[in-house]
Amino acid sequence: MANLTKLEDKLGEVLGLAKAAKEATSKVAGLVDDEQIVATLSRMGEEAEETARRCEEVAGAREGKKTAIIEKGRETTREAKDMMSTYLGKDAEGLDGLEFLSMAEAGEVSHVEILGTMARTARDEPIIQLAAWALPIQERHLANVREGGVGLAAREDPTEPA
Repeated sequence: MANLTKLEDKLGEVLGLAKAAKEATSKVAGLVDDEQIVATLSRMGEEAEETARRCEEVAGAREGKKTAIIEKGRETTREAKDMMSTYLGKDAEGLDGLEFLSMAEAGEVSHVEILGTMARTARDEPIIQLAAWALPIQERHLANVREGGVGLAAREDPTEPA
């Protein structure tokens, strides 16, 4: 397997997080009883798929590195799914799901920002363009899940037993 640069390793992580986000948005949508939030989560899942596709496209153009980048992505996806499984146990509700997604989306924002910074330092135009495209989407995803979580929380009876 090819040795990856730090930039390529980070590309693999962004790929893996995007793939995990597709599954996470679907799982959380199943926990939420709000059509608007479910529609938002569905759109987020579609955008996560597109992000993963673009990451794979960029990885495929890297001489002899595609397989290693994709394997890094798979490793990251497994780790993210393990965290989701731990956080969203059997009794998870919609608010739990949105809280989890707020952490996951914050991580994705950070990873894309870091990827973009590293790409600019390396003057790697394909990754610069990928990060520039993905960052506003990730920032919107974070805002969406935060708003959804706060909206659900406002409907909760805080005096009810947990």
